[in-house]
Amino acid sequence: MVNNDAAKPNDLPEKIRHYINGEFVDSVDGDEFDVLDPVTNENYIRAASGKPADIDAAVAAAKEAFDNGPWRHMLPRERSRVLHRIADIVESREDTLAAWESFDSGLPITQAKGQARRAAENFRFFADLIVAQVDDTYKVPGRQVNYVNRKPIGVAGLITPWNTPFMLESWKLAPAIATGNSVVLKPAEFTPLSAQLWAGIFEEAGLPKGVFNLVNGFGEEGYAGDPLVKHPDVPLISFTGESRTGQIIFGNAAPYLKGLSMELGGKSPAVVFEDADLEAAINATVFGVFSLNGERCTAGARILVQRSVYDEFVERYAAQAKRVKVGLPSDPATEVGALVHPEHYDKVVSYVEIGKSEGRLVAGGERPEGFPEGNFIQPTVFVDVDPSARIFQEEIFGPVVAITPFDTEEEALELANNTRYGLAAYIWTSDLKRAHNFAQNVEAGMVWLNSNNVRDLRTPFGGVKASGLGHEGGYRSIDFYTDQQAVHINLGEVHNPVFGKAEDAEKIDG
Repeated sequence: MVNNDAAKPNDLPEKIRHYINGEFVDSVDGDEFDVLDPVTNENYIRAASGKPADIDAAVAAAKEAFDNGPWRHMLPRERSRVLHRIADIVESREDTLAAWESFDSGLPITQAKGQARRAAENFRFFADLIVAQVDDTYKVPGRQVNYVNRKPIGVAGLITPWNTPFMLESWKLAPAIATGNSVVLKPAEFTPLSAQLWAGIFEEAGLPKGVFNLVNGFGEEGYAGDPLVKHPDVPLISFTGESRTGQIIFGNAAPYLKGLSMELGGKSPAVVFEDADLEAAINATVFGVFSLNGERCTAGARILVQRSVYDEFVERYAAQAKRVKVGLPSDPATEVGALVHPEHYDKVVSYVEIGKSEGRLVAGGERPEGFPEGNFIQPTVFVDVDPSARIFQEEIFGPVVAITPFDTEEEALELANNTRYGLAAYIWTSDLKRAHNFAQNVEAGMVWLNSNNVRDLRTPFGGVKASGLGHEGGYRSIDFYTDQQAVHINLGEVHNPVFGKAEDAEKIDG
């Protein structure tokens, strides 16, 4: 049996609670659920399980803070100072954050540290953006001036995933709070631990009470997620998760005409042409699908390789995949740790079994030696995969990749677009014209040319087709979390139109 006691942080809370109106609280009905250590699948802590009454309390606190608190009325520079203090505190607690995140999610500790740094950067980015933001003004000389007034909308409901919990919470919290809204955060039930840290961070940074609220629990009807989506006092929902859940949220939010931003599933292609730098392409695609335990929304989980270099690529790729180190998440040498939860592990293993009849297994597919228990699986590579195969079409969200050959650029584009998803795409070629033309035609919200997934926080993040609705990032996040009000000022002679005058009727504007 694998012993993970040495990795368990010694500063964990007694249990995981909700945080409502500046206080940690239990569920109204006292209900709790188990949180599992991915290495052993043993329960290591209990968490309060949110229900509609808990959501009502959190939303009421957030609405009171928005309606009657100081936060939304503060100058952008004042809010920016608080956000920078948040970033400073996050950075100062990097080791704690990484240890909690790694233990709770199974992420390798080195990758968890990177997530803490990125979380701090998200707050710094939006702290600067709200100060530098310039809104539009439209002039009609001598007659009119029109300007845009941005206003925070109210209570934002934030529903976040379990793959990189703390960082992805920051990706939503930072712009929502920066623009003057209050929030109710519902983290994923598999990984609720690190969300507890936000309460102390925000309090120390000086965020007013009630602006941030946290309710743990499940998403289904009768639990936390569903009533948050349906709550009439929550006009905005930002969700990251799988596509089917996104469809349910879309339907439940429709009667209230809520603002929705949803980053959903992906089955992103990495297209490798014969003129590509194969070493760079192999290094990047191995990292892109196996880092974060393969639990990455933008993973290049379908690799399309031109036939003239296919055999060489497959041989080198499989050899490199076999060298990826699987181990305890707490080991700094580990590159793939434990999958987040036995439920998810069973799903990934089921796809590996399906893949054995749909492609040729050239690496992985089994438990690594020395790990008879826990959610461990070797990085797995299937080749010669037909485009109709389930492992080609369906999101696995684990360290499993499908490799398929192509002959022509037209065939590569057809294969790249041949799924219901459209989140990301990666193109490897030395032909600049081909790269740009392919990028223009591939059905993906984001495209990287001869590059791994490197984000610029100013750019839009989001997908097309079943991969999402709307975009966040940079000013797109500001747009989502604010209402834009047009104000028109008459500078000339005031003209009041009169019915019955033809010249006035012609001036009526829709």
